[in-house]
Amino acid sequence: MIKTKKEQIVEDYHGTLVADPYRWLENPDNEEVKQWVDEQNVRTQSYLSTYPNRDEVKEKLLNIWNFPKYTVPRKEGTYYYFQKNDGLQNQAVFYRTRDLQSDELEVILDPNTMNENGTAAITNLSFTKDGKRLAYGISLNGSDWQEIHIRNLETGKDEPDVINWCKFSSIAWNEAGTGFYYSRFPEPGTVPTDEESFNNKVFWHELGTPQEQDVLIFEDPENKEHSFNPSLSDDYNYLILTVWKGTENKSRIYYKRLDGNGEFIKLLAEDDARYDFLGNDGTKFYFVTNLDAPKEKVIAIDVDQPEKQNWVDVIAEQEDVLNFADIIHNQFIVCYLHNAHYELKVFHMDGSLDKEIPLPNFVSISGVQGKRNEDVMYIGYTSYLAPAAISQYNFQTEKLDAVFQQLTQFDTTNFETTQVFYQSKDGTQIPMFLTHRKGLKLNGQNPVVLYGYGGFNVSLTPSFSPGQRMWMEEGGVFAVANLRGGGEFGEEWYKAGTLERKQNVFDDFISAAEWLISSGYTSSSKLAIMGGSNGGLLVAACITQRPDLYGAAICQVPVIDMLRYHKFTVGRYWVTDYGNAEESAEQFEYMYKYSPLHNVKEGTEYPPTLITTADTDDRVVPLHAKKFAAALQAAQKGTNPILLRVEKNAGHGLGKPTAKIIEEQTDIFSFLFKTLEI
Repeated sequence: MIKTKKEQIVEDYHGTLVADPYRWLENPDNEEVKQWVDEQNVRTQSYLSTYPNRDEVKEKLLNIWNFPKYTVPRKEGTYYYFQKNDGLQNQAVFYRTRDLQSDELEVILDPNTMNENGTAAITNLSFTKDGKRLAYGISLNGSDWQEIHIRNLETGKDEPDVINWCKFSSIAWNEAGTGFYYSRFPEPGTVPTDEESFNNKVFWHELGTPQEQDVLIFEDPENKEHSFNPSLSDDYNYLILTVWKGTENKSRIYYKRLDGNGEFIKLLAEDDARYDFLGNDGTKFYFVTNLDAPKEKVIAIDVDQPEKQNWVDVIAEQEDVLNFADIIHNQFIVCYLHNAHYELKVFHMDGSLDKEIPLPNFVSISGVQGKRNEDVMYIGYTSYLAPAAISQYNFQTEKLDAVFQQLTQFDTTNFETTQVFYQSKDGTQIPMFLTHRKGLKLNGQNPVVLYGYGGFNVSLTPSFSPGQRMWMEEGGVFAVANLRGGGEFGEEWYKAGTLERKQNVFDDFISAAEWLISSGYTSSSKLAIMGGSNGGLLVAACITQRPDLYGAAICQVPVIDMLRYHKFTVGRYWVTDYGNAEESAEQFEYMYKYSPLHNVKEGTEYPPTLITTADTDDRVVPLHAKKFAAALQAAQKGTNPILLRVEKNAGHGLGKPTAKIIEEQTDIFSFLFKTLEI
């Protein structure tokens, strides 16, 4: 049992007194907190150093990681642009070429040269129509904040323009390429610290002018929690604002014509559904929406006749969930989720089905690129068995051809992915992917990592990870449960894991663990659970509810203190998923019931647990991980380790350099191999 200093802090939540003895750990600038973090890191590394094969684990990870990785190319002007990581570079480099089959590549942006720690990452890319300029966002140390610069693609040099105070902003160039629309938050210091992520506003930036001269285009002081993503219609006649509030699955659409000085027209402003703008044919606007369609559909609205009775369902809701859509080759390219893996279909503009593009089974589409009037599009797809493959699809020949050199270093013949459905506590059937070596014996002795997320309408679909690959090569099983709260089966599936129904998510995950044991895949002593962010909350809730069920737990950048999470940075965004214990007595009751921090019980034997966070994480601030580690360490019965790993100069995961990722993965898998006795 490890003791961390406690303070006498008690708050009254709707008549219930709640102690918060580790609140002092919330202040990252406090010298005592810094010393405590250093001591935790030393203790963690001391424990991990006792695993004799740690160097071997790192070497295996380095070898598996060392292969070229490409993003899906996009054509702008006469060039193709894409990102490529040669293998172990900290950040992918942004290249261009006139011929995708050529080895002659021109470096456009190399974030590895922008920061000595390798923590500068490209977060946003937007080209002018003629392809002569590029606006790009740079994030440092994993922060959600980005700084926007302009690269002249003819000279290869940056313009003097610099745009600050942006977070989650889109960049919308005008047709002539003389400037762009963007959104930003107030300049730090001009508002209280807790107001810095409120009052998002839309501005126009004229190329070659300082940001101080940018023109305010739109603000909504009556709705300070709203944020705006500007975009331009296909014909550049309309400026569209997608209005969003936190992570709720709803949006508004405002627009204005650019050939006049009129006000924005609030086309869709009832907060009744989510609307994603796809493109337009004159006054006919196309949207993907979940309005009266939990699995989503494509609709058309004529803005000259915007009344709801005039709306047209172009592509009706299907049995599978519409994951995303685009307009390429003057056709709708629609990606559907079928039992948590992807299928790609092509529809005519009248909504009739043209064809399905054949892809391997159990894949995720990592990207689709193409222009409305071109005959070619580029598709990236990946699986649990192989990294992303990039293909070119020709609409005229209907051929799908490989782009770039496709690597064969990863054997897929001796491994397999299967999908099972298991029953959760309330009888709901939950899908789960299982990936492992072929010929696996169901003897109850296989080491298993069970991974989950279950929130924010996020779907866990097949993806390749070098760490997972190493785990499977060592005889492990990698299991991914598609829990409620995700988007795998549409709006109803998502809502079944939110607010007062959040316990469903934990029940789904616990049931997955029980199924893996009862089906002979593993035993409690060989079963580890893992998840990050909202998935960190999942892991934390499950070890406080069923500490007996697991042999180890990896709790990454977790949300832990459910009574105070909304007070920090963008925590308020998540209220629609979790609730607000401060404002609602009803929400307090169910949040308090599962909040991991408040359900740690003294004298309990918790499984070996590694909690990870990062000191500059400004999305899920590290106070959650710190307070949870302190509480578990004080309550722990027995000798199972409760470890905290705090990464320096890193954020929530965005843009984390390869070197830091490999170090973290080395620690995680060394911890798993040691605690599960593999």
